[in-house]
Amino acid sequence: MNTNKNNTIFWEDERVDGVDKVTGKARYTAEHNLPNLAYAVFVTSTIAKGSIKEMDVTKALAMPGVLDIIYYANCPAVPGYNPNAAERPKNVTEWRGHKVLYDNKVRFFGQPIALIVADSLENANAAIRFVKPTYESEAFETNFDKARLVPANLKAPIQYKRGNVSSVTPAATVEAEYTIPIEVHSPMELQATIAYWEAEDKLLLYDKTQGPKSTQGTVARTFGLPEKNVRVIAENVGGAFGSSLRSWSNVPAACIAAKKVNRPVKIVLTRPQMFSLIGYRPQSWQKVNITADAAGNFLSINHEAISNTSRYEDFREGIVDVSKFLYACENVTTKYNLLPLDLSTPIWMRGPGEATGCFALESAIDDLAYKLKMDPIALRIKNFTAINPENKLPFSDNNLKACYEYGTNKIGWKNRPSVPGSLKENGWLIGYGMAVGVFGAGKGSASVRAVLSNEGKLILECAVSDMGPGTTTAMTKIAAETMQMPIAKIKFKLGDSDLPPGPSQGGSGTTSTVGSAVNLACKTLQQKLIALAIQFVPAMSGFTAEALEVKNEMVLLKTDASKNIDIVGLLKLANQDKIDLTINSTGKTPEQLKFTSNSFSAHFVKLAVNAKDGKIKVLEVVTTGDAGKIISPKTARSQMLGGVVGGIGMALSEKLEIDHTTGQITNASFAGYQVPLHSHIPNTDAWFVNKPDLNMNDIGAKGIGEIALIGFAAAITNAVYNATGKRVNHLPITPEKLGFKVAKA
Repeated sequence: MNTNKNNTIFWEDERVDGVDKVTGKARYTAEHNLPNLAYAVFVTSTIAKGSIKEMDVTKALAMPGVLDIIYYANCPAVPGYNPNAAERPKNVTEWRGHKVLYDNKVRFFGQPIALIVADSLENANAAIRFVKPTYESEAFETNFDKARLVPANLKAPIQYKRGNVSSVTPAATVEAEYTIPIEVHSPMELQATIAYWEAEDKLLLYDKTQGPKSTQGTVARTFGLPEKNVRVIAENVGGAFGSSLRSWSNVPAACIAAKKVNRPVKIVLTRPQMFSLIGYRPQSWQKVNITADAAGNFLSINHEAISNTSRYEDFREGIVDVSKFLYACENVTTKYNLLPLDLSTPIWMRGPGEATGCFALESAIDDLAYKLKMDPIALRIKNFTAINPENKLPFSDNNLKACYEYGTNKIGWKNRPSVPGSLKENGWLIGYGMAVGVFGAGKGSASVRAVLSNEGKLILECAVSDMGPGTTTAMTKIAAETMQMPIAKIKFKLGDSDLPPGPSQGGSGTTSTVGSAVNLACKTLQQKLIALAIQFVPAMSGFTAEALEVKNEMVLLKTDASKNIDIVGLLKLANQDKIDLTINSTGKTPEQLKFTSNSFSAHFVKLAVNAKDGKIKVLEVVTTGDAGKIISPKTARSQMLGGVVGGIGMALSEKLEIDHTTGQITNASFAGYQVPLHSHIPNTDAWFVNKPDLNMNDIGAKGIGEIALIGFAAAITNAVYNATGKRVNHLPITPEKLGFKVAKA
């Protein structure tokens, strides 16, 4: 805490967990060790579809240190693996997704088919090559581009319609197709689980999860345990981007193995396994048709999409949803199909659905602006809406125009050439592009325990996790501001399912949901302190609660600050060693439900394209966000920078490669799957409107993590078009797609 010349408190904008993370004190899942710990590794399939006729594990079992090899023939019964609901106990639900080690069916290349458990990781890995499965292969399909052309391969579509698209007579029309390949999350921390049965019906898990309570519930329902008998610890999460929003095969496998060998078991996926066993952004095809009148008013929007799922499980996301509400348009139709393939199941990836949909929508709008000879920003302002056209509710707040104004000024939009391919600098073609992002701003339920000691220290607890956005810092800052006390005296505990329930960290809702609970808990603490002051402090006994306030670690009279008592002295006077309370904050109030809430972003890019070889260099980025009140400017800025990194990768390099003759991923490594390097990230200005949205929640904060990425890929492709006059609708952009011939190595 510092004070200015007016003695007003303000707080340092530092990460409260920063020192622990940069010094190595912070521990991640795989870094935990328990006595008598065993290590387990997966043996994975080398076919894409079929069955295992035989599994020869004799030699592998004889290898040094091997404790057991678990596969379909000897896997203990798991209550949640039983597909017959009538045979399952009432407290058991069927495991969602692939049931690891359950049967001899192979559903995708790289599927776990056996688990080697050994006394060391080295001994477990040494035994892998001695496990000899014999397969019976079946025909499979992993080729999205081929399979989507056959209507019979598609599942029944989800469709939406308002108005009458066919009734309009436009002055300008854009219709184009857009594709995005499979992208993977690529976090630094590998997926990991440690399972330990403390008793026959009591389980301790260390797990890389974005939701300790969600994992606790999933495991309890799968193994038929009381939820309170499953404890999940996720002290720190080293990146996830959505990949840890559900439990994957490593979780039940660790539980099964620990029970079978009667000792704790650790499973850590390998980097190649991270490409196939923890989900991915599904491959997608989209077609967008937009029409407008001569003044630029949108007359109709038609948005179709197809994305892949696995054969054994449906995964769908809101790819076409943005087109229903982001802009003013009376006539809108959408259609969304799923295409099952012989691959593992996709999962939410940062900006799920909207990142995919905004790429197509924002690219089409840019194209339309050229046809209308309008500035792309002017076209968006022309179709700005303060009312959500889909549900007819007003936005709780929408400050996109402020984002446009800042971005255009900062990026130098006035220098943007109106004729594509006409601006050069040092022999490079220069282009400017922009695009919009949007994501729902939610507020769910969370409970927070607050313990204020008679030493003047405050501990807050909630079973939420922190995968990197700075949740610990944000919650501490909210408490410091509400309580008017130094950050150094506040500690926020998280990452343990034994703590009061909190949401999974995903969908940009953590700050809104948990922050509201922290704010409410602190206000309740203040009420308790004021009541104690009225009861035990003679100078305050005659005043109402409204006449007092808690500020600067004191309870004081609003009209006469000389009448005060510090919190430590008050608790000692009241003979209380602490105030301990747990507060539950629910979802939106009836008043807040009168609005529709979203966070918005506008991304601006200046880039250069080499006129000789098509190499693209991003020169400058201005990324702007309308996310309500910014709780922690430093961590908020980091979120936006992370979105820029992910957006550059999405636009220019990231693509999972699959050999469709075998079904095998061929670039499952950081050498083959190209994520951006430091040298690819330009000077970036991250700016926020920073206007509290009090129609959304009492703290006025909305989510940032998703809008940081959503729309960014379109800003790049739009800038590439402005630089070259060549529109690339199929990500990632490569020199070949721009018409350049690149010599093969």
